[in-house]
Amino acid sequence: MKKIILLALTALVMVGCEQFISRKAGGITKIKLEKGQRLIEATWKESNIWYLTEPADSSYIPKTKVFQESSMFGVLEGKVIFIEQ
Repeated sequence: MKKIILLALTALVMVGCEQFISRKAGGITKIKLEKGQRLIEATWKESNIWYLTEPADSSYIPKTKVFQESSMFGVLEGKVIFIEQ
């Protein structure tokens, strides 16, 4: 049981680090949205990603959307890839 808890905590820290690196050092974060949800908007709040979703219509075709930083000198640009399912 302790190993499962440790693995879960490690996974949470890794996801948090991935978002921090994307924001501060130009990394890439991939977020898979829940099945049947579509992305409406995304933003950063400090080192956290907040994103708004809504239920997709039955005829909606899932897409992959990119939330990308454009820095002044073009270096250390972060990117978040949202994958709708």
